[in-house]
Amino acid sequence: MACVCFTVLLAGADPALTIYNQNFAVVREALPLDLKTGNNNVRFTNATGQVEPDSVILRDPSGARIFQVLEQNYRNDPVSQDLLLRLNEGKTIEFIVDNRDGTTRTVRGTIIRSGYAPRRVQPMSNNPAPQPIIEVEGKLQFALPGQPIFPALGDDTILKPTLDWILYSAQPAKFDAELSYVTGGISWTADYNVVAPDEGDVLDLVAWVTLDNQSGKQFDHAHIKLMAGDVNKIQPQNGWQFQAGLGGAIDGIPRGLPEVTERTFEDYHLYSLPQPTTVHDRETKQVEFLRASNVQSKRLYVYDGVRLDRNFNQYQDLRQIQQYGTQSNPHVWVMREFANTQANHLGMPLPQGRVRFYRRDSDGQVEFTGENQIEHTPKDETVRVYTGNAFDITGERRQTQFRSQMQPGGFLDESFEIKLRNHKKDAATVRVVEHLYRWSNWVITQESAPHRQVDSKTIEYELSLQPDEEKTLTYTAHYTW
Repeated sequence: MACVCFTVLLAGADPALTIYNQNFAVVREALPLDLKTGNNNVRFTNATGQVEPDSVILRDPSGARIFQVLEQNYRNDPVSQDLLLRLNEGKTIEFIVDNRDGTTRTVRGTIIRSGYAPRRVQPMSNNPAPQPIIEVEGKLQFALPGQPIFPALGDDTILKPTLDWILYSAQPAKFDAELSYVTGGISWTADYNVVAPDEGDVLDLVAWVTLDNQSGKQFDHAHIKLMAGDVNKIQPQNGWQFQAGLGGAIDGIPRGLPEVTERTFEDYHLYSLPQPTTVHDRETKQVEFLRASNVQSKRLYVYDGVRLDRNFNQYQDLRQIQQYGTQSNPHVWVMREFANTQANHLGMPLPQGRVRFYRRDSDGQVEFTGENQIEHTPKDETVRVYTGNAFDITGERRQTQFRSQMQPGGFLDESFEIKLRNHKKDAATVRVVEHLYRWSNWVITQESAPHRQVDSKTIEYELSLQPDEEKTLTYTAHYTW
């Protein structure tokens, strides 16, 4: 059969990216093919540096033409000084040496060992890459004597990560194939900036998509989709890992501009950017995807007063250890919550990301008041974020009674006293969280305020405190077994 060899250069339609927030993406590009009858050697020289080769799909999107991939090869060893040293091992080449007086001279040396390590071999700190060995005038040295001068490139060297195929076609065919593959090194996150006025709890929210491209390839005029959700992805054991403040006015942005669209896809959510964008290699890019005003919110104060010993043996019987759970946490948490509903000017599935809270001061300046992460939040759910500890509200918790009888039909009585102090100039309501961790069967036999049962081992109280007021809450839990 005839064998036609040619190199395919990138051309055709704009690329498309579906980026996942797990440091990988699916890339789709149009690849013009002009196949002759028989075997065809095809080369693509514009792949990323982190392609998963076994994910590559090359197909005719129309399904009208049938061809067979007989062989596929992926090479990611672009030409470099180290690689050229490897390709010239055993050969004698010239080195340019800088003299101390600013002049240069040329010496000839034989490359005994290049010291080259393939890209997929990551030298460990305790197992460094071997040093090059060069023979100059009959003597060996473990360093290059100067700047190496190499002969012309060989046919087996490449300048970019490259995909090579042998394609069989039963008849001539000229069409735009679709090339798709999974690549590492591309990720996205969501960032939310939330601003409250100088008084009150009505929020303005701006959300940004942050794209991070560390893949080794630039994407020009790319159509971008963002997949939000916990998609299961097996991480390659020898894969490459790359270690890598948004502003924006809340007011005064004209409406009617293209917006990010969202739709459900399988059990996840897809966000499509409104227009193509160029993503440069080693670039971090931000795109606004959500803007909302007049979002009603609540500021919550939560006191979870128990401080547990992390070194405690979890297999011990808690019914016999009086001191367990008696250490007191003085901090009262500040929480911010709002409903992700259309009635609250939101109602869009919110991908996981960092939420930064700001409040305008009386002089008009915006001051940072805390931040935290949120998980993927569907519409019609409540967003609740811990932003820090209250400065002027403190708590104190102590055990006041402990009685235990262990024989069958036994019981345990435990009482606590919780004190809250409000040093603010405004009134505050504090939600007190208590954990019934001694045993599964319990009942509250005495309490100074009514509780609300959250689950089988958690109850909550609410105490309202006036400025400079202290209140004391007491309760007794009776356990039986």
